[in-house]
Amino acid sequence: MAKAKSLYICSSCGYESAKWYGCCPGCGEWNTMNEEAIVQHSSRSTVNVKPAVSLTLDKIINDSSVRYKTGLGEFDRVLGGGIVKGSLILLSGDPGIGKSTILLQICQYLDKSLNILYISGEESAHQIKMRAERLGVNNPALSVMCEIDVISITEYIRTQKPDIVIVDSIQTMDYSEVSSSPGSVTQVRESASVFMRTAKSLGIPVILVGHVNKDGNIAGPKVLEHIVDAVLYFEGNRNFSYRILRAVKNRYGSTNEIGVFEMCEQGLAEVENPSLMLISGKPKNTPGSCIACVMEGSRPIMAEVQALVTPTGFGNPRRMSTGFDYNRVSMLLAVLEKRAGYFFGTTDTYINVVGGLKLDEPASDLSVAMALISSLKDTVVSDDTLAFGEIGLAGEVRGVSNCEQRVREAVRLGFSRCIIPQHNLKNLSLRISGDTEIIGVRNIREAFEAAVK
Repeated sequence: MAKAKSLYICSSCGYESAKWYGCCPGCGEWNTMNEEAIVQHSSRSTVNVKPAVSLTLDKIINDSSVRYKTGLGEFDRVLGGGIVKGSLILLSGDPGIGKSTILLQICQYLDKSLNILYISGEESAHQIKMRAERLGVNNPALSVMCEIDVISITEYIRTQKPDIVIVDSIQTMDYSEVSSSPGSVTQVRESASVFMRTAKSLGIPVILVGHVNKDGNIAGPKVLEHIVDAVLYFEGNRNFSYRILRAVKNRYGSTNEIGVFEMCEQGLAEVENPSLMLISGKPKNTPGSCIACVMEGSRPIMAEVQALVTPTGFGNPRRMSTGFDYNRVSMLLAVLEKRAGYFFGTTDTYINVVGGLKLDEPASDLSVAMALISSLKDTVVSDDTLAFGEIGLAGEVRGVSNCEQRVREAVRLGFSRCIIPQHNLKNLSLRISGDTEIIGVRNIREAFEAAVK
């Protein structure tokens, strides 16, 4: 006979306790401890239990056709080449960012010989049909199921054996052997475990849609991200048209790649050349603007960095940064004052990376510094100038990786001047033809003087 007991579980991190806390001891969040009834099943008898079997590595057959191509090159790039058979993928993002849209589009682009099962716990079949007609999805191999009972769903999957399963969303699923309501920590964890076992045992890839909480993290227990094989995040402001798909975990590929999409009337369209998209519309002959080049996986991407430096009307100057680390901006301002002689102590400083891209790479330091000095001195950095390099605390410009790939991309996009670290210039094996000028610099002052020639 099953014995029921009550536990308090944090809805943010999954911390379990026998008593209630106002502040979760696990994550420090307030008012997240919810009471849930937990069912403890009696220990399973060892009679008639099938023994486990192991295989040596040389006896495991490697299937060459292990991936399904989605038809969206940007999506395949992030996944590492396509959807792996038997994998469990979690796709998360803010509401309205395009999670359901891109998955329904994939159903149209996939091979028509693949049977796809789309499970929705949030929409009716009529609503999905309306969205499919708007997106132009008419794949005859696509089946729709509006169901939230996990046991019924997995039994259907075992019987029908579709090639790909999409679950929208995991927070709406209900596992009947758990007494808590759908969306709770226990329900999300147990439902994901059932889908994981189904995917691995049948070799069927399952894509889960996950909601996010107010902090932008995936709603539910942290163990959810450990269970799945890949965690994909949709980034970007839903009020803007561009979206960035990024992998924060991927057992079958790199986590450095990103995919760029544009939200159109017909759904999400691939942006095959993000650099042109991010630097298009750059104002001409305007102070406080400089082009940066960052590496996203194996792809160099250009981005426009804008800076605005104005006299402050208060005792403490204001600092704001969008798309670039705030603490990094504070460090660069200190280096510019101490080592290069540019004074920002009585000015408000604003940094913005155009297009919603986040510059996490130290190679973007030099372009941010050029934009700041340009706005402070009211001097224009040439529109056809590109700058990249890491800035140290002594004011030196340090070398960066993948310099040759960055320069190739700059030449391809028509930049006539590239300002790079002197260390990289010495080791640059690429011979640039045409009018592109490559300038190696040792410190910030040399870089700015080269940028305003």
